[in-house]
Amino acid sequence: MEESKGLRKYGNYILAFAVMAVNVIVMAVCFDFYYDLNDDTMMKDIMSGVYSGMPDGHNMQTLYPLGALIALCYRLCRDIPWYGLFLCLCQFGCFWLIGARLCALADYRADGKKSVCGKMLFLLILSLFQWAICLEHLINIQYTITCAIMSATAIFLFQTSQDGMNAQRFVVNNIPSVILVIVSYQLRSEMLLLTIPFICLAGLYRMAEEKKMFAKESLRKYGAVIGLILAGMMLSSAVDYAAYNTADWKDFRAFFDARTMVYDFYPELVTREEHRAALNKLGVTTAQQTLLNNYNFGLDDAIDTRMLTDMADYASRILGEAKDWAAIAREQISFYIYRTFHGQDAPYNIIVLWAYAAVAAAGVATCRRDRTKHVQETVCGQGMERGVMRRYAFLWQLVLLAAARSAVWLFILMRGRDPVRITHPLYLVEFVLLLGLFVRMICARKAGAGKNGILRAGAIFLILLLTGIMTGGLTGSVSKGMEDQIYREKVNADWCAIDVYCREHPQNFYFEDVYSTVAFSQKIFGNADSSYANYDILGGWICKSPLYREKLRRSDIVSAGEALIGKDGVYMIISDTEVSDIGTGWIAEYYGSQGVSVTVEEIDRIGEHYFVYQVREE
Repeated sequence: MEESKGLRKYGNYILAFAVMAVNVIVMAVCFDFYYDLNDDTMMKDIMSGVYSGMPDGHNMQTLYPLGALIALCYRLCRDIPWYGLFLCLCQFGCFWLIGARLCALADYRADGKKSVCGKMLFLLILSLFQWAICLEHLINIQYTITCAIMSATAIFLFQTSQDGMNAQRFVVNNIPSVILVIVSYQLRSEMLLLTIPFICLAGLYRMAEEKKMFAKESLRKYGAVIGLILAGMMLSSAVDYAAYNTADWKDFRAFFDARTMVYDFYPELVTREEHRAALNKLGVTTAQQTLLNNYNFGLDDAIDTRMLTDMADYASRILGEAKDWAAIAREQISFYIYRTFHGQDAPYNIIVLWAYAAVAAAGVATCRRDRTKHVQETVCGQGMERGVMRRYAFLWQLVLLAAARSAVWLFILMRGRDPVRITHPLYLVEFVLLLGLFVRMICARKAGAGKNGILRAGAIFLILLLTGIMTGGLTGSVSKGMEDQIYREKVNADWCAIDVYCREHPQNFYFEDVYSTVAFSQKIFGNADSSYANYDILGGWICKSPLYREKLRRSDIVSAGEALIGKDGVYMIISDTEVSDIGTGWIAEYYGSQGVSVTVEEIDRIGEHYFVYQVREE
């Protein structure tokens, strides 16, 4: 009997887990799981010890508490891909939580009966959503997108939690949402902050449904949840601040911020000839501009925090003020409206638009349902104002959501930073928030005046519509995923060749041209060696950090520029594409600016597309 009760209690979680497990297994059979970008690969290398030789939590992208925890796991066992496993568990775990909640909602029937068919239908739709909409991000995993998926899950769990609970039960019931928000903040703070407006709206919408919105009990319930989230975020930031509070790390963080400002927001400063004279006045030589342009600034120790800070200040002060921000705003507003209703972001924008329409239709249907109830309440002496406010709540909710999402979108568009890893997650978070609104409207019919055929028909229509959109996109999604896998396998063959070559020569150290290696990614569950790698790119976001210095010291190198010409066994690796595009003259140009004449000689070849060069002083 006890076992039977346990199964009934956790039946929804078991059923959702079984369906999600089947999805994961099929994906694993059909595809390989990859780190989407070299950013995630570098983070993995740092935390696993591949980069510096010892697992370290200072990866600069996640907050230190999470980075240190993953690094600790690598210290315990280097053979398990902890970081990739963590990202996979977060993503598929979120779908599992959403699936279990959808199954619980399927139990929410006016007649009190359980609906197994309803649960399976919801899980089927959720599976279609994974395969037709999110497949590319589930097999090519990126920590920014994982952060947004966790934030979206927190919103959905919060919106669909039980009603009528006291403050203590309400807080306990929403602990999973609190944990998801805090962990996602540690994983990618900037992305979580972009989703904060949606999280706040979810809280506002739920709070507005309370009988007395600003009653003491309501303030305790929602204030406690907000307080726990803020406390977790503040504690995470405090620990992160303490971990990077040494002189070396503080200097590098200033360097990192200045580099980000220049490369991400004012790249024309280092790519256009028109700014060469201004850079010369800042003390940046022509040779240094070339290194900054091709990202190999690690070759020159003089490209330091002071130089990058001066460049960032100049860019924000001169280039920023020179821009016609009013014209840019008009252009970006027009572009924002266009991309919202056209195919650039399909199918993400399409499902969001239909979700808006569904919530609006459900709101109209709810108004029709509540008219009789409102009359009854009025006859009984209830206040008419409260009935009207709740009846038309969907109007201000949709308007407020549209305003918030517009503000977030214009923020990222005005900054010129709208890559897929930011835009797709924003659509997902917005869609889930709308889904939560729709679900609450449908479930509210249980407490309404009888059954509402319009609402039920609307729910069925939305399910059929989503199923149709996803079924239509399923083939294309799978085909695109397979094509991407073939491309990654081909590109990564070169990376594997370089990795094998360098490890076969452990007595040497190899600097890699940055643009020759940026296309590489890596399999999460492949047979990659977790031991120290005797190679590094000659730029990138970890270059010149304390970890970078530690890595060089391991090979008895103090300066990359000095080691290439003054130390035996130090070489450059460059692709044939980069050699044909810009040659190797930039190396001789840099050393020439230092008063040293050098020759760049090819001494070996790696695979079909990479050369090994030795730089010799004449």
